[in-house]
Amino acid sequence: MSTTVTTRRTVRPRTVALWVVQAILAVLFVMAAVPKLTGDPLMVDMFNEIGAGQWLRYVVGTLELAGAIGLLIPRLCRLAALGLVALMIGAGATNLFLFGASPAIPLAYLAVAASVVWFRRPAR
Repeated sequence: MSTTVTTRRTVRPRTVALWVVQAILAVLFVMAAVPKLTGDPLMVDMFNEIGAGQWLRYVVGTLELAGAIGLLIPRLCRLAALGLVALMIGAGATNLFLFGASPAIPLAYLAVAASVVWFRRPAR
């Protein structure tokens, strides 16, 4: 006589929604990182205007790409989102103070990444 044990795993809508948000955010950060890492002339000019040198363009692009990948790895997603929050604080400040542009997009990304940090906090 054989005994079969089955376990049932329930998928919560909140968990699915959070993963969808993380995937969308990851795609957006990949789309932001690629032009920086490939030397798009617009990005080269923008980082020249910042005045810190092209090394910063590579650092920012690499951090965006690493954050995007981290958002898709369960053990890293909270830490990756936290890093992206810090990166978007810098991007928002740069837009506002150096370029005189609206920081709306970096702040929107910051808000979404911060919500990932919040909802991925350890259960108590």
